[in-house]
Amino acid sequence: MRESLKQGLRVGLQTTWTLGKVIFPITLLVSILQHTWILDWIIEFITPAMGVFGLRGDAAIPLVLGNFLNLYAGIGAILSLELTVKEVFILAVMLSFSHNLIIESTVASKVGIKMWVILLVRVGLATFSAIIINFLWQGGSEVAKYGFIASTDESISGFWPIVFDGIEKASLGVLQLALIVIPLMIVIQIMKDRGWLQVFSKWMAPVTRLLGMKENTSMTLVAGLTIGLAYGAGVMIQAVKEDGVSKRDLTLAFIFLVACHAVVEDTLIFVPLGIPVIPLLLIRLFTAIFLTVLISFMWKEDAKVSTRKGAAYEN
Repeated sequence: MRESLKQGLRVGLQTTWTLGKVIFPITLLVSILQHTWILDWIIEFITPAMGVFGLRGDAAIPLVLGNFLNLYAGIGAILSLELTVKEVFILAVMLSFSHNLIIESTVASKVGIKMWVILLVRVGLATFSAIIINFLWQGGSEVAKYGFIASTDESISGFWPIVFDGIEKASLGVLQLALIVIPLMIVIQIMKDRGWLQVFSKWMAPVTRLLGMKENTSMTLVAGLTIGLAYGAGVMIQAVKEDGVSKRDLTLAFIFLVACHAVVEDTLIFVPLGIPVIPLLLIRLFTAIFLTVLISFMWKEDAKVSTRKGAAYEN
């Protein structure tokens, strides 16, 4: 047990250092940018396109804040606007697919998945889902009634206060990462040393087979589904090193997780906005399953046609 704890702690610290080097500077940069004209310019730039998604122009505000910052920033912006149930639901679906885009996508790329693949899937799903919902749903025209959460408007001015605020947020982000990743790595190490991980993988085998992946991707999937893409990346990094997860299976796992990572938490935080959250949950799950199974099938066919292309991708 002592060796398992030591090994798990060592791996947890290494993983925290690897991901922290990405999370800290990006969080600091984005925190500073939100106090500049840059985000305002981006909001102004995409405002004319909001009608395509069935949204009014000022809905660009929560969309940009949610993608550049996080879901909570997006929700805070939604609370400051008078939107219909349909508009709030469309925003919730879009932000579920593509929130915290810079940090989560950059951290995910550390595992070995190309950044353009992550961005294409996340932004593509957000865009496509919004257009489809706007076209199919004719209801939801009543004004959304928000629940027990309130909007906060904290204003910070001055160069050094803004920098210190960014450093504080970045440091808290790394601390939160450590508090999640280190205990998780210790638990996984204990499970490995006692043979429990193999049992768990067998329990998950039907799910991984359905998605076209091998059993050794089970911990990757569970970590991403429960604690999110950024924090789950720590488990994925170790899975590549120790569990022999192939490039194909890792890519399929990421495609699945970018659609529905932290699916329970990210769905529940929309409850106070007065929208139907069960459809939101089902949209994310079914989209993730369908997209992953489809790509798994197509990838398998490509491998049969040209092994040379598959070998080139592996390298």
